[in-house]
Amino acid sequence: MSKKRVVTGREKPHLASMSTNPILDGTVETPTWRKMGRAIRFLSEHYQDQPDLEEAASVAGLSPYHFQRLFTRHVGVSPKAFVSHLTLNHAKTELQHGASVLDAALDAGLSGPSRLHDLCLKVEAMTPGDYAKGGDGLLIEYGFHDCPFGVTLIMATDKGVCGMAFGDEGEEDEMLDDMKSRWPRARYREAVARTAPLVRQIFALDPKENDEIKLHLLGTPWQIKVWQALMEIPSGSVTTYRTIAAKVCTPKASRAVGAAVGRNPISLLIPCHRVLGTSGALHGYHWGLPRKRAMLALEAARQSESPKTSAIA
Repeated sequence: MSKKRVVTGREKPHLASMSTNPILDGTVETPTWRKMGRAIRFLSEHYQDQPDLEEAASVAGLSPYHFQRLFTRHVGVSPKAFVSHLTLNHAKTELQHGASVLDAALDAGLSGPSRLHDLCLKVEAMTPGDYAKGGDGLLIEYGFHDCPFGVTLIMATDKGVCGMAFGDEGEEDEMLDDMKSRWPRARYREAVARTAPLVRQIFALDPKENDEIKLHLLGTPWQIKVWQALMEIPSGSVTTYRTIAAKVCTPKASRAVGAAVGRNPISLLIPCHRVLGTSGALHGYHWGLPRKRAMLALEAARQSESPKTSAIA
């Protein structure tokens, strides 16, 4: 077992990619996820050109047959279903109907059909006094892993996941610096063995009912209030900044809500990617709009296509 180390300077972070990466069911090798991630990125950036299976397979470095099978098995939907949802027409239709997603989520509870792919999250918030200290006294462990959306950086305190960032190969230093700037007085230690099981939980295609993930929210009281509202948005659904503002304060606070959404430190788990403009337009996403589009499309596709019955087409 490798010895944990404390990062004291600008060291090159270690990407957990030199050995088997236990993402999903523990059997997916990192090179496979890297190929799927490249394909998802390509499709998200070029969906308007309607790329065919051969093009996507070429980006992944696979034959069309093997790409189809691997994508469907590991991503949970067929490439065709994923591309069909990248237009986000489902999101625009939902917003046009004028229904409050948050109200619907609260009414349906965890038994609602839109909660099919949601994770069970347990939240503990930092006190205002602790937040004012800038992370002083906190030990934050972290690890880099391959995932469907490129490289993910997972960060955790002894109380739970406190950070989740996304980027591409070669951007690990920038990702780590970005997240460390939020809690400048904390101590940081690379601990891939600690974060690998978390990645397996987060990207599981079929989350277990009792497979709980603990979150440690490190932010101001206002930010935490907004982030908690975001967690009420079910997978496969979207809402607007104005709707979130009405829930936590007043519709006039949309800009303040937008600022809090932009400071969300635990991307994906706190689903800020599910917040759109009133017209259904994508607005800024800290880790890139193609990645936001991919997240929304994948969630919507999983709601409409069972992983176990996805067609090879």
